[in-house]
Amino acid sequence: MSAATGIMVTALDLADAEQGRAADSFVMAQEAGTPFHRPAWLQGVERSTGNRAHLFAAVAPSGQIVGLLPLHHVKSMLFGQALVSSGFAVDGGVLAHDPAAAAALVRAAEGLARDKAIGSIELRGGAMPGGDWQRHEGTHLGFTRPIAAGDEAELLAVPRKHRAELRKALANPALRVEVGRSNKLLRDHYRVYSESVRNLGTPVFPARLFREVLAQFGDDADILAVYEGERPVSAVLTLYHASRVMPFWGGGIADARRLRSNELMYYRLMGHGRERGMHVFDFGRSKTGSGQAAWKKSFGFDPVPLSYHSWSATGERRDISPTSPQYQRRVELWKKLPLPVANLIGPLIARGLG
Repeated sequence: MSAATGIMVTALDLADAEQGRAADSFVMAQEAGTPFHRPAWLQGVERSTGNRAHLFAAVAPSGQIVGLLPLHHVKSMLFGQALVSSGFAVDGGVLAHDPAAAAALVRAAEGLARDKAIGSIELRGGAMPGGDWQRHEGTHLGFTRPIAAGDEAELLAVPRKHRAELRKALANPALRVEVGRSNKLLRDHYRVYSESVRNLGTPVFPARLFREVLAQFGDDADILAVYEGERPVSAVLTLYHASRVMPFWGGGIADARRLRSNELMYYRLMGHGRERGMHVFDFGRSKTGSGQAAWKKSFGFDPVPLSYHSWSATGERRDISPTSPQYQRRVELWKKLPLPVANLIGPLIARGLG
């Protein structure tokens, strides 16, 4: 407890429904709140990957929550361990308006890391903590823009060159779109997504992660898939938070480029979001200088640098960036793996990346 402010930090019990609702209500009331601060995300990741979830709450003398810090204890024999806010997410970090509450939450996380002999803490967003924390900016870019008022306006919001590609997909009678939460869509999404990330040289996450996130978020998540006939060619699992459409895990098979099915997928997702009453399309993060970042920019999204923060009691921090020179050879080798082999061993590696 902070003697000056009377703020107390406590670890919430994620199995307690009342505490979960209180945390959720706080997140949903904050402009800076994200799906990755919610108990649904913490529980979905823990149940599917085995990485222990912690949720620290800063509580005022009135008993009201005034700050939250979600954490996953991510462990890997290959990459070491860290407390991450939030695991498998692109955002997280301290969620608090009061500087005293934010400082108390950071101290609680540092204390947990020391008590558990965890090498470092990684915060993906939020305000910069004081003390001996390091700021990391420029490695990732975020992309958001308002959803247009209608389909034609949305089409015109796409720059001319990319719009021409999108029109080809719209004119292709073989392409159709399905949206929902069915087991069939989950299977088709995983089939497409696993091939997509293998082709990029990245281990795929466990299939259970997608099932658990969809189950935990309920109507705040769904899957949109594009089919050529009966064959799934592009698919994305999307989160909906406040007024934001947040496509999170998406990709396409090798034929997606020829079919322009990724263009069609995100265009239709914008329309689906509009029908749900959403106002902002949050295209998530991409690495600076990557092909994905260039593709999003060509789709009419302006990049904004993202800030992350890290701390270590020993000065050692894990390196999980696929752009790191030591991993480039592994990436090239991974691209050559047969898909069944990549899907078999990939989740064992990916659950330790976080």
